[in-house]
Amino acid sequence: MIKSRPEFDKITSYDEFNKYYWYRDELSQICKSLELEYKGTKQELNYIIEQYYKGNLIKKLSIKNEKKQVETITLETPLLECSFSFNTKFREYFSTLTGVSPFKFTADMATAWRKVKRENDSNFTIKDMLEIYYGKSNYAKYDNSVCQWNQFLKDFCTDKNSSNYSNKLKVASILWKEVRNSKNEKIYSKNLLVEYADNIKEYFK
Repeated sequence: MIKSRPEFDKITSYDEFNKYYWYRDELSQICKSLELEYKGTKQELNYIIEQYYKGNLIKKLSIKNEKKQVETITLETPLLECSFSFNTKFREYFSTLTGVSPFKFTADMATAWRKVKRENDSNFTIKDMLEIYYGKSNYAKYDNSVCQWNQFLKDFCTDKNSSNYSNKLKVASILWKEVRNSKNEKIYSKNLLVEYADNIKEYFK
């Protein structure tokens, strides 16, 4: 029997909180209700809630960078001192460094940059970002859990049993709601069609 997801104020630890699936908007609302920073990616909001359970209240994400911006960029230049951005200037710069053209920043690089800004990490350099690109650094990793619903839907649609339903998207969403609110893995299994057959029938009455 899959247990339903409890209300946030009934959850007493981050380990318990992390067993359930939460949408980004839900995380944002939770942070807002706690008077914490509520803007950012799903991964960033999860981090804020994790810190909340540890007693660290992140009221505002801000960058305090009063250092003079450097004019010449080198591998040792900290990102916070060179007006770093995912723009044409830095795409061309990284294209020169890597020999890859056109150069595209990766999801891990974007995650690393958000971490640098969030933690005001003045030691993180262009070279460190290059290490992220080549997969040689674990400084920050993109959270793939945001793609769980898409994978769930894809797996449902490729299951031959799903051909019995004309409205596949609706059936998948019914099953997803049950899985999302449970402690179970957020993956599709054909057993879910049997377990929640009554829920599906009820909707299509």
